[in-house]
Amino acid sequence: MIAKLTGRLDSSGAGHAVIDVGGVGYLVEASARTLDALGAVGNEVVIHTEMLVGEDFLRLLGFARAEERDWFRLLVSAQGVGAKMALAILSALEIADLQRALASGDAAMVARANGVGPKLAQRICNELKDKAGALGANALGDGSSLPIGGGVLADAVAALTGLGFKPGEATSAVAAANDELGAGATLDALVRLALKKAAK
Repeated sequence: MIAKLTGRLDSSGAGHAVIDVGGVGYLVEASARTLDALGAVGNEVVIHTEMLVGEDFLRLLGFARAEERDWFRLLVSAQGVGAKMALAILSALEIADLQRALASGDAAMVARANGVGPKLAQRICNELKDKAGALGANALGDGSSLPIGGGVLADAVAALTGLGFKPGEATSAVAAANDELGAGATLDALVRLALKKAAK
C-alpha cells in the first residue's frame, strides 16, 4: 500500500498530477484544491495517497494534507458516493465548510459540488453528521482546528457530548459560539452560549 509520495511535480492536468519519485512517475488523481496546493511543475512535493484496487483497475488518489484524505475516506463511506464524487466535494468545499455543513445538516452546501444532487446531498448529511463531528478534523470558521485531545474548544465539545448531545451537534454549536465570542473566550462562556445554540 502506498501511503505517501515525496518527489517532483512532473506534470498536472484536469483532476490529476504526475509525481516523479526517483525516476518513476506516479499518476495521482486529486481534487482541485490539492492540485492548486502542489504549485508549479518542478516543485518538490509531498502528497498523501489512497490506493483503490479493483478487478480491472489500480488507482492512486492524492491529497495535499492527511486531513483531506481522512475526509475523503469518510465521504466514500456514505452510500452512493464514489471516489470521483468525493473528490468533487473536496474540490468544491473547504474542509472547514464541509465539516460545518455535515454537522448542521446543510445539504445545499454539499450540493454545490459537481454531480451531487439535492437528494444525495441530504443522504450524505444524514449518514455522516455524527461521524463528521467525531472525526477530529473539526475545522472552525477562523481556519483553526478543533483538536480532540485538548484546548478550550475541545473541552467545550466534550462538555456538550457529556450532556447528551451528539458529536456533530456539539461541534457545530461550539463552532458557532466560538465565532460569536472570538478568541480568548472562557470555557464557561463557550459552553453557556453553545448550549443556547444547540437548544435552538
